[in-house]
Parts: sequence; C-alpha cells; structure tokens
Amino acid sequence: MPQDSSAQAAVTLADIRRAAAVIRDSVLVTVCNESRTLGAICGCRLFLKFENLQFTATFKERGALNRLHALSPDQRKRGVIAMSAGNHAQGVAYHAKRLGVPATIVMPIGTPMVKIENTRRHGAEVIITGQTLEECFAFVGTYAAEHGLILIHPYDDPLIIAGQGTIGLEMLEAVPDLDILVVPIGGGGLISGIATAAKALKPSIQVIGVQARLYPSMYNTIRGEQLPMRGDTLAEGIAVKAPGQITTKICRTLVDDILLVSEDQIERAVAMLISIEKTVVEGAGAAGLAAVLATPERFAGRNVGLVLTGGNIDTRLIASVLTRELAREGRLTQLALDIVDRPGQLAAVSILLAEAGANIIEVSHQRTFSDLPAKATLLELVIETRDRAHLEDVLARLGAAGFVVRES
Repeated sequence: MPQDSSAQAAVTLADIRRAAAVIRDSVLVTVCNESRTLGAICGCRLFLKFENLQFTATFKERGALNRLHALSPDQRKRGVIAMSAGNHAQGVAYHAKRLGVPATIVMPIGTPMVKIENTRRHGAEVIITGQTLEECFAFVGTYAAEHGLILIHPYDDPLIIAGQGTIGLEMLEAVPDLDILVVPIGGGGLISGIATAAKALKPSIQVIGVQARLYPSMYNTIRGEQLPMRGDTLAEGIAVKAPGQITTKICRTLVDDILLVSEDQIERAVAMLISIEKTVVEGAGAAGLAAVLATPERFAGRNVGLVLTGGNIDTRLIASVLTRELAREGRLTQLALDIVDRPGQLAAVSILLAEAGANIIEVSHQRTFSDLPAKATLLELVIETRDRAHLEDVLARLGAAGFVVRES
C-alpha cells in the first residue's frame, strides 16, 4: 500500500503504552488462546483475542476510557457526547458513569436493541436518530454545540486509537511468534492502534484488515475503488460509510492488505465460534475468522491472531444465524412433495423418513393455494438430517418411492 510518513506522528508506541497504564486497573486483559480445532480447519495456527469477554462485551472500552481520562475537570462537569452503532456507546457510557461524567449517546435507527438497552443501563441518555453513523455525526455536531458537550469520537481520535492499540501490545506479549494479525475495520480506530503497536514491536508482522462486502469504505479509500455501500449487514459494528482521516493515514502506512467478506461468510464464522469455541460473537467480531475461512491459502502454515471484537448480538439474530447455518450444511431442509390426497399418504412419507433416519420438524398440508389438481395436495416438510450426504440419501429414497420432491 502507498506509504504516508505523516501518519507516524498521530499515534506512537509510547502513546499506546501510556494508554495501557491508564486503563490497566479498569479494563480486562483478555485471554489470547489458541483454537486448535479452528486452526486445523483453516490450515494454520489460530490465536483468538477474546475482547467479547470485556465487561461491556467489546474492546471499545479501551479507547473510551483513555479518552475520558484526558478530560479536564471543567469538561468532566459539562459532560460528553458520542455517536455509535452500539459498542462505543457502551464503552463511553460505562466508564463515564464510573468517573462521574454525564454522557449522551446518539445511536442510528436500527441499532440492535441489546446495544441500546445496555447503553441505557449504564446510565447514559440515549438519542435515536439518523439511518447511519454519518447522519448521527451531523446531529451530534449541532447538539454538542448547543449543550456544551465534549465529543468522544468512536475512531478518529489519537487517544481512542492509542487505547485500542493496547490490544496489540497484549497479543504480542501473549504470543510473540504471531506472523499475521487479522483485524476488522469500521472507521479504522482498532486496526490503526493495533498496527501501530504491532509494527513498532515486530516490523515483520503483517496486519490484514477485514470489512463487510456491503460496507467497503476503507477498502475503497485505500485502493481507489468505488464499490457500492448499501443494505443491512450482520456486521453493523463495522458498517461505516466514511473512515476517519487519521485512521486512513495510518492504514495507508501500516496495514498490509484489506479483505472483504460476504454476509454468508460472516454468518458461518459466527456459527462456528458458537459451536466450536462456545463463545458468542457479533457479526463484526467474527469478520476476522470469516476472512481466514474464505482465503485459507493466504494464511496457510502461519501463526495468525484474530480479534473477537465484541459479543453484543441480539438473541433473535443468534437463532437466525444458527438456523441458516444448519440449512447450509444440509442439516435442516424444507421439502415440498406433491402427493395424492387420500388417507395414508402422510403416514407413508413419515415411515419412509423414519427408516432413513430423518427427523420431521414441521408439517404443513396445502390443498387450496397451489396449482396442483383437485385430487392432489402439497405436503411441505421441514426435516433434520445429519449432513448433506444424509440429506441426499433421504431425497433418493423419496424419489425411489415415487414421490416428486423439491427443496424449497
């Protein structure tokens, strides 16, 4: 990537070490453990930094606390304001309450309810407005001026960046042999801090950024591309349409590459972390694993560090992600069968499925709203099978018995 030496002055290793001293007694030094199972699947040694285990379930506490500590007595009395899709909000709200600083948080419409409620629980005033962080920022500027509040920016602030960079210090202290760090990118504060620390401590290390394919803002800025940004992403924590100015300069200098991941890949990573590591991670937090799973050749045989940035995901979304992953794996399938509308047909299908070892989850008969003949009916089933091969065997048995079957 193009180099920009001016970025070096924005945040230094010394700044990050000072931030580590500031937050030491109030922010958890999370574990950085090897996942042998995920590593075997990906073909590398994989080390996970469990930032989802912070008190607010997000790394954002680090930068927020470092910035809050720098407020003057007068600024603390006046209070702070922040805009956030959720995790920065919780970090600011929690530590502002600890320090006795009034906090107002502006969150975009559509922010997961778990993040809104957690922010309120920490004592902050929450304002919901705007469809994006950019629209929130426009509101924040006016509101802060009217009420004399101090802005705590979610990413484009040297103190925020330095706070997030403490993760890089901890990862290399825990695993000095790391070859590659894979870090999600929204506005760029996290990867800017980690890259600053990591490259200063170990210049040979690679730092790879990851963005959701629906929101490739830093990717576009660095590469000069114009990929569209739109839609709802599971990784709403990194759905930022415009990266920071400071973070962009640092990324140009220190980030080796940026990868894009699809929604299916993010969902798969969330599901795998739950099923294998027994840890709940939101979409943005799973983006790093999604990138490694999508391009294993890029990381083969290397020591790779991933940051599980947060665990604030609605339980409804978890259920949806897990169910959709079961469907992709062929373990949960919806079938449509055209059957003759006479007694015993449903029983015949049920017996056949039982003999094949498939479990029936849902059953529905549709006689009216179909284009089948009057003496026929549409039988819709949701069945559970062991895997894709087992599903194919079940479909073959149904076909051999004379049933016309469609996956729907």
